[in-house]
Amino acid sequence: MTETEMLKISVEEFSRVQRYMRLSDKNSEAYNEMKERYIELKVILTASGINLSELDKIKE
Repeated sequence: MTETEMLKISVEEFSRVQRYMRLSDKNSEAYNEMKERYIELKVILTASGINLSELDKIKE
């Protein structure tokens, strides 16, 4: 897998996780699990030089 493919998949997953988080109750166990993945993806994308200002809807 190329770096470009990895970044594409990470951006898509980041967006997907945020959609699920916005549909979930913030006090639920599912939300907390999604939040952990959200943070992991945010770190990966930021370290890769991706500007998240337009993509990050949760901003946690």
